[in-house]
Amino acid sequence: MTSRSTVLLLAPLLAEADSAPLASSRPPGFTGVEGLHSRFQWMADHVPAFRVPGGRIRILHSPDEFYQTMKTRIKTAKSRVVMASLYLGTGPLEQDLVDCMEEALERSQEDHVPDLKVSFLLDYTRGSRGKHNSRTMLLPLLQRFPEQMRVSLYHTPDLRGLLRLLVPERFNETIGVQHIKAYLFDNSLIISGANLSDSYFTNRQDRYVLLEDCEEVADFFAELVGAVGDVSLQLQPDNSVHMMEGMVHPYKGNRAEFSASAQRRIMEVVNTARVRQSMLEAECSDILDSDRTMPNDTWIFPLVQMKPLGIHLDEQVTQRLLIEAGGDSVVYLTSGYFNLTCTYMQLVLGAAADYRILMASPEVNGFFGAKGVAGAIPEAYVHLARQFYKKVCQLGQQSRVHLHEYHRPNWTFHAKGLWYYVEGRDLPCLTLIGSPNFGYRSVHRDLEAQIAIVTENEELQMQLQQEQEVLYQSSTQVSNSTFNQPDRHVKLWVQLVTPLIKNFF
Repeated sequence: MTSRSTVLLLAPLLAEADSAPLASSRPPGFTGVEGLHSRFQWMADHVPAFRVPGGRIRILHSPDEFYQTMKTRIKTAKSRVVMASLYLGTGPLEQDLVDCMEEALERSQEDHVPDLKVSFLLDYTRGSRGKHNSRTMLLPLLQRFPEQMRVSLYHTPDLRGLLRLLVPERFNETIGVQHIKAYLFDNSLIISGANLSDSYFTNRQDRYVLLEDCEEVADFFAELVGAVGDVSLQLQPDNSVHMMEGMVHPYKGNRAEFSASAQRRIMEVVNTARVRQSMLEAECSDILDSDRTMPNDTWIFPLVQMKPLGIHLDEQVTQRLLIEAGGDSVVYLTSGYFNLTCTYMQLVLGAAADYRILMASPEVNGFFGAKGVAGAIPEAYVHLARQFYKKVCQLGQQSRVHLHEYHRPNWTFHAKGLWYYVEGRDLPCLTLIGSPNFGYRSVHRDLEAQIAIVTENEELQMQLQQEQEVLYQSSTQVSNSTFNQPDRHVKLWVQLVTPLIKNFF
């Protein structure tokens, strides 16, 4: 038995049920990839750490590139396609994506033993909205390929009883959703904040990173999505849903029992991978990848946040990153929905680092022009931004904390994450990319996942720099005059209601 095999066998036995609390001491500075990792190695004490060649990571820049890459990868997939999203849209572009999966499944059946498995994880409430929805889009595949197709619909345990009966269909997702966006094709995957819907394929700007042939990272996300799928409702060929045998029902079963069992299932994946990677790193710390042509100069740390299930790893890591961003650091932070939690806001306002915060201007907010109450949401975000800017000014932090608004005609803005620069470096050495928005919902209500990429690979750093520059070049800096513009007027009722509802959007 090889040492690697021994590590893989021992990892589940050594994995702990709960991660230890984050230490607060600041690591030393760095030179080179090992020094860089020493600055952020505390992450590996709490989440899995995957060392990969930076040359296998590519930043995608546009919705169309994201869409075309997914279609190409689906068509060539041999063993697995895993799609985790809030929902799947119902238009022609989404249908083309489903058709690609059908072609791949048909091709796999030409083999005597079809190997290709397709798995979807979507949110139950959003995926069930309307007569024609995510479920009806996928039913033909489920009916035709029942042995190769799985559709899991996560239902938050917080939407139950009278609340579930009373909240209208259009608003029930405000209680909590499955918000992870991970798209996996064999051993490659895309981590993003983008959903599977036409606007995200055409004119809704997000962020997307492609990890090519990174088997261990792909395995982790396949297992993570599978674990969430196990505690979700399973779509049947007749469009009914039921839980897997032995699983607690999310809204009919006991709330505490559901959360505890879901936490155990998901943290088993996280902790097993964490221990396995730690042991492998101890044995193979200086080894190049298998083809010995590309150095493993980049670290991937998956960060999971599922507060309804008692999992808050992303929150812990993000807080420590913000705490330790000292005067030698610059942080570019972006959110499509700028609604920082009180803790994140206090950390930004009390930090020594320079911050450049990018948010949506009202006209590129996803709710701009919406009917009814939802149409007032962009005003609520203007109100929140104004309040934050006032605090910056009151504290005399205008030279350190800068707000920017993204503008782009006929587009909407959905990008989130951050780029982290350290002293003396013009290129970012760390980025966070994935589904969290740094707001109350991301921390407390929804299921979220992102990755921290720590890299010494200059080409990858340049890709991240270009990504940041392109987004910020489409922005203008916020000043006092910004909020005096006519389109920044916030109705009195919106000002009064925003503090009461800001934790729901």
